[in-house]
Amino acid sequence: MSFSHLGLSDKVLAAVAATGYTSPTPIQEQAIPHVLTRRDVLGIAQTGTGKTAAFVLPMLTILEKGRARARMPRTLILEPTRELAAQVKENFDRYGAGQKLNVALLIGGVSFGDQDSKLTRGVDVLIATPGRLLDHTERGGLLLTGVELLVIDEADRMLDMGFIPDIERICKLVPFTRQTLFFTATMPPEIRRITEAFLHNPVKVEVSRPATTASTVTQAQVSSRSEPHEKREMLRRLLRDAKDLKNAIIFCNRKREVAVLYKSLQKHGFSVGALHGDMDQPARMAALDQFRKGELPLLVASDVAARGLDIPEVSHVFNFDVPHHPDDYVHRIGRTGRAGRSGTAISIVTPMDQKSIAAIEKLIGQSIPRAEGNFTSEATGESAEAHEPRSRESSRRGRKASREREPRQGSGRHHATPSQSQRPPQVQHSETRRPQREADAEPADHSHLPAFLLRPVRARV
Repeated sequence: MSFSHLGLSDKVLAAVAATGYTSPTPIQEQAIPHVLTRRDVLGIAQTGTGKTAAFVLPMLTILEKGRARARMPRTLILEPTRELAAQVKENFDRYGAGQKLNVALLIGGVSFGDQDSKLTRGVDVLIATPGRLLDHTERGGLLLTGVELLVIDEADRMLDMGFIPDIERICKLVPFTRQTLFFTATMPPEIRRITEAFLHNPVKVEVSRPATTASTVTQAQVSSRSEPHEKREMLRRLLRDAKDLKNAIIFCNRKREVAVLYKSLQKHGFSVGALHGDMDQPARMAALDQFRKGELPLLVASDVAARGLDIPEVSHVFNFDVPHHPDDYVHRIGRTGRAGRSGTAISIVTPMDQKSIAAIEKLIGQSIPRAEGNFTSEATGESAEAHEPRSRESSRRGRKASREREPRQGSGRHHATPSQSQRPPQVQHSETRRPQREADAEPADHSHLPAFLLRPVRARV
């Protein structure tokens, strides 16, 4: 089927043809006709299936008739992050180039004054994050009583970020008779409750079962010890040894970990950018733009980059941290293998991640293969010297030297052997969690631990 059979206007069809697309994706083929007939739509599709165009293209056709009024947008699109909101605006700019539509963004990191002036001129399409949208309504600068069509995108991500109460408030501010388009990749109970409350007899469009991973993505897991510096060493080896690596997104669970890993990779000569929620908006957009253009082949990111960002040619995804929520795994690796291209997703798994990996495998209905070959020999993330056995005599000398440095400690304690030829210290006992250093002298980060946890452990004799 071609786009011409979906009921889109001639202007929209011309814009689609100019971009080079000839055939709609399954979500577009199924959703667009129902949107044009003004039905509510519940779209369930994994990331990378083209669902943004599934609502942008019919909205452009609908908006060819009518005019916007000051402070009363005609349509409203809710996105969980600034990046997703900006990306949707890019779609309107691309496909709506031949139309005189006013499209506005309401996101954080931009002055209220600039946004307010755009609202005053009248807006056909308002794309917003929930928090900033409610800020404008509470100030009295925005009325939602003229909204004819409401789009709630990445609903499960909204749930993860705690936006569901805001969504409920917004749904009560728009007219009861509006048309609602609701898109999500998964259907947890809370999302199901929202759809039942705010959608009216919706058409359900499901192009893949919830929480499936794309068949074009080759998945693997690589074992590592839990120490952060060993994980960083493992990641560097994976990056250097990866086949056909064009670019990669590296995911961490926390913003602080993003910053630490970013600095570490920079220190080791990698061309890398960072993306997390504490960065200001210009810096976030600049990092994304450089990554899209290929100026930065690596991007270290928190889950702010996992949902919906359209970067079509990402060759690799690395999970530096295994996500705590199984759904996040699906969205992270969905950054690669998009639009029919092949991709690779590798997760660095520590002993503490086993429960999370089991939950992920249960969700996606398949096992994640363990990488063999080159990866297994590097699983500890240590240098080759570190694998050489040490004599009992050298161990005794190390313990003696430690006792001399710390005279009040008892002889029953186990200590790390002093470095030899700049070799990284090795832990003598599994219960002794003394600070270590990488072979490159990068310090392990223990700043988050209380002091008493850093003291040597007395072994029971």
